[in-house]
Amino acid sequence: MRKFIKKITHPFLKYALKVYYHKPRKYCYDSICVQVHPKVFPPHLTFSTKILLDFIQPLDLKDKTFLELGCGSGIIALIAAKKGALVTATDINQTALNYLDKNAKKNNLTVEITYSDLFDSITKHSFDYIIINPPYYPKKPKNIKENAWFCGENFEYFEKLFHQLRNRNNLQNIFMILSEDCDLKKIKSIASKNNFTFHLVESKTVFKEKNYIYLIN
Repeated sequence: MRKFIKKITHPFLKYALKVYYHKPRKYCYDSICVQVHPKVFPPHLTFSTKILLDFIQPLDLKDKTFLELGCGSGIIALIAAKKGALVTATDINQTALNYLDKNAKKNNLTVEITYSDLFDSITKHSFDYIIINPPYYPKKPKNIKENAWFCGENFEYFEKLFHQLRNRNNLQNIFMILSEDCDLKKIKSIASKNNFTFHLVESKTVFKEKNYIYLIN
């Protein structure tokens, strides 16, 4: 946590992020390009989105039901749709959803877009794949943009997530990406009390930061 706070509060980084994201920016992967609004989680200068994109790229998603829970830019949802998946994308950031709608149309792809705080407004009870790139730093978010980074002072995001997952059926491949910077022990303990375990399926180090993709059982 200290490592992250040092990075995110470093004056140069804060200034660089402010300057770079003063207007919508294009982000592309495998011929799919999206415009990312300044108030939406940035895939350009972070590693997790690219790692997840590389992870789902070889998967056979044809006709599979696919949920990106907290989609941000929506690029993962769009790549899944390109691969033939039946995609649902959710977020609590309405700006992110508005931009995803525009980006889906520009790329001639179909995605079911739903405003939802985790599973609150998701009516489907079964998904073949769920991808989660969660906020994992313990701090109360001050605005909608900070919800992409901070999970609440007491990890409220994870408390709610695993409680909801426990009460849903037929959820098969649930993948979550986490960083060595976060409190893995705390997050796993919240999962454990809801009868979930983490199985490491991939680890990747980018610029000395190790990221982990877990299968949640």
